[in-house]
Amino acid sequence: MNTTKRIVTASMLAALCCVATMIIKIPSPLKGYINLGDCVVLLSGWLLSPLYGFLAAGIGSALADVFSGYITYAPATFVIKGLMAIIAYFGFRLLHKRLGSFSSRIISGTLSEIIMILGYFIFEGFLYGFVPSLVNIPANAVQGVAGLIIGTILIKVFEKNKIILH
Repeated sequence: MNTTKRIVTASMLAALCCVATMIIKIPSPLKGYINLGDCVVLLSGWLLSPLYGFLAAGIGSALADVFSGYITYAPATFVIKGLMAIIAYFGFRLLHKRLGSFSSRIISGTLSEIIMILGYFIFEGFLYGFVPSLVNIPANAVQGVAGLIIGTILIKVFEKNKIILH
């Protein structure tokens, strides 16, 4: 894939990540919100290189925080969601030949979602205290499971329709 196509694809995934994050927002106990953006974060990792995946996931998710009035979360979101995409990328690449496409996506996506849960727990721990931050772990886990399920379905649709960009 040439550089222009990579930039355009990453930009489109960043925009989609922002929209998916903003379209359904269910408030969580500690000032955050549950959303569907994680499915696009995982797609960014599975479809793009580590750098472009990081930027698409991080920028799209952070912009959603800024546009939604959660500006305090934006820097942490940029890093956490970007790391999720990198973990999805490398996890898939390392496991794909041994376990196949489906299993490697489930494992890499699960690891990415665990990083999201831990990342927000640590960030909110510094903001609100670590004991109060425990209350958001179940909400983030629900978001992670939904993101993993929808992301896995979407990547299968992409594969079936030969939309894979590598």
